[in-house]
Amino acid sequence: MQKKVKILGIAGSLRKQSYNRELIRVALEVAPANCTIEIFDLEGIPIYNQDHETNLPKIVVSFKEKIRQADAILIATPEYNYSFPGVLKNAIDWGSRPYGESAWNDKIVAVMGASPAIQGTSRAQYQLRQVFITLNMHALNQPELMIGEAQNKFDGAGKLIDPKARQKIAELVAALVEAASG
Repeated sequence: MQKKVKILGIAGSLRKQSYNRELIRVALEVAPANCTIEIFDLEGIPIYNQDHETNLPKIVVSFKEKIRQADAILIATPEYNYSFPGVLKNAIDWGSRPYGESAWNDKIVAVMGASPAIQGTSRAQYQLRQVFITLNMHALNQPELMIGEAQNKFDGAGKLIDPKARQKIAELVAALVEAASG
């Protein structure tokens, strides 16, 4: 029997009706049968403070454990001011600390994102990829999923209505599962 790939899904936005939270939710719907996706909500993770590394906050301990248990990571990021959000950077920092105890080490990661901007989240995704290098994370290069003009691809309730985007999410999750299986 083939082992199910465990994916940890993280939305880089705290907004409850965020486009990027919706992308993670859609990933759950379109995921292949040989994987599970668990979503971790970044709400409540405190601002990183090195003084607390010897006594990590409970939510950070839980977060790091979820990362370690996952075979792969799926991140949906918005783009704020040509970069990825501070809440996501903060979570990445906590997951990598203290030095020598990074939960991210050797993880396969896929990135997607949606934004009202025409080019979607391309700059945020490329900057995340730079961070992955120092964390020894292995980013999928293809398929890329950068949803631009998101306001036209989601309905008034925040649900993704663009069938092409849904298909690309399915392709991305399938590629992530394949990479994590090998």
